[in-house]
Order: sequence, then C-alpha cells, then structure tokens
Amino acid sequence: MSKSNLQKLQQIKLKLSYKYILLKGNVLQTFSLNLGTKHAINLFRTPFKFNTPKREFPMISASYKEMVLIKEIKKEIMVYHYGKSNKKVLLIHGWSGRGTQFFKIADFLVENGYATVSFDAPAHGLSSGTQTMMNEFVICTRVLNEKYGPFEIGIGHSLGGMTLLNAINIGVPFKKAICIGSGNSIYDIMKDFVAKLEMKPIIAKMMKDYYDKKFGVDLETFSSYQIAKNIEIPTLIIHDTEDKDVPVQCAYDIHKHLKNGELMITNKLGHRKVLGDAQVLEKILNFIK
Repeated sequence: MSKSNLQKLQQIKLKLSYKYILLKGNVLQTFSLNLGTKHAINLFRTPFKFNTPKREFPMISASYKEMVLIKEIKKEIMVYHYGKSNKKVLLIHGWSGRGTQFFKIADFLVENGYATVSFDAPAHGLSSGTQTMMNEFVICTRVLNEKYGPFEIGIGHSLGGMTLLNAINIGVPFKKAICIGSGNSIYDIMKDFVAKLEMKPIIAKMMKDYYDKKFGVDLETFSSYQIAKNIEIPTLIIHDTEDKDVPVQCAYDIHKHLKNGELMITNKLGHRKVLGDAQVLEKILNFIK
C-alpha cells in the first residue's frame, strides 16, 4: 500500500473512531449523567498515539535512549539524550505528543552548545501505560531533574508548558523557562474537551468535581495563570495567533501574572509549526543566552 493510501486509511479510521466516541458519549449521558461523566473522564486521561513521522528519525537515531522507571507512578518512560554539553535543556512535550517532537529546537540548541534531554510521557510514544494526567508529567520532570540535572533551561509545549510551570512551583530549579502554546485554565480545558465530545456542559463541572475530590484540592490552583504568580525566574511565553488547539488568549493571561515574563506572539504558525520556526528558534537562543 502506498504512503498516501495508508495515510488516507488512517484518517478514515480516526474519523470512524471519533464518530463512535461521540455516539457513545451521547447515549451514556442520555441514560445517566454519571455514566456520561465516567466516559468523559476515561477519555480525558487517554492520549492518542500517532505514528512517528520520518522527520523525527534523525533525532531518534542520534539520541542515547533508555527506559527509566518512575517508581512513584510505577511506569517506565523513554528518555532521549541528545548532544553533549554541561549546559542542559529539558524538553517537555504536550498531550498526545512525543519527546522527539522538538527535533528542530533540539538540533538548534545542540548546534549552539547545549545538550537536550526529552522524554515520552507516560502513555505516550514508547513509554508504558495507556492513561496519564498532568501530575504524572510533573513527577517525571522532577525525577529526571534529580537523575540528570540540574537543567539550566526548561522548554514545554502545550500541556508541557503547564507541566513546566507546575514543576518550577514545586521546586525544580530551572534558571529560565520557555512555554510554547501553553494551556492555561484546567477547567476551561475540561469545558472545551466536553464541547468537542458534543456532551452537556454539566459534564465538565462533574469532571472537575470528581478530580477536586480525588486530589483533595481545587484543580484550578494548578492552572498556569495561578502558578505564574509564584514563578520568579525569567519566563518566555510563545504563542501563535492561529493556534486552533490552545487559544492565544492563554498566553496573555499567563504572561500578565508572571513577575519576570516576556511574550512573543507569532502569526500563521498554528500549534505545532511554531516549534520549528526560524524566528522562534532565534528568540529562544537569545532568551536563554
């Protein structure tokens, strides 16, 4: 089967899977809001796993790779060590992403005298598990700093940006932080997620109530704009105006709460192309230098 036909087949399968998910959610919430909420919660913590594109293969091949057990959550994660330098940068991907998604940023940093460490978060890429949440991303970040740090710089994309801020807030000692296309309010993320499932808005509130009770704290306290108030280190927020996954307003909301923040707003790059844009790379380098 040709590459184009294989891609079309994968797209058809994804569309059929999405339609089934929508139908199931609609049926369950009709019978019971509790059943509908359980369905939404199950989906909320289950990332999609996508095939790794060929453009990431060179970074995979050139990296030293190892599986690392994160004892606290009893899961193994794949870790990528790229380049050799005492100036280390930790890269944290977003939901349904991979550690090698940063290949252009990693290449650029290595060319300029840095080394990077990235990882496939639990239930992502080559790591173990089928479900996860941001708290596990944060735990992995802390453990990797203890094992391979200290890292001078932390760079997070999307959920990785939220993870980075939360990791700094619990004491992971980065000197500078860069958040790209970062999410902001956890409750807003839940509301958007429920809307995409075409389920009733009350489901989002019930999801939040479930997690508030589970963790014994208002989940919104882990939102980026809340955590930003506690961040002392220089922090660069990068976001694109045409980001369809995370609204650009998130960047403005996070930035205004930072004590030592910079803001870069790009255009026509969306949620992922921003990771490889030449001007973004130069901004990152100038910021960390």
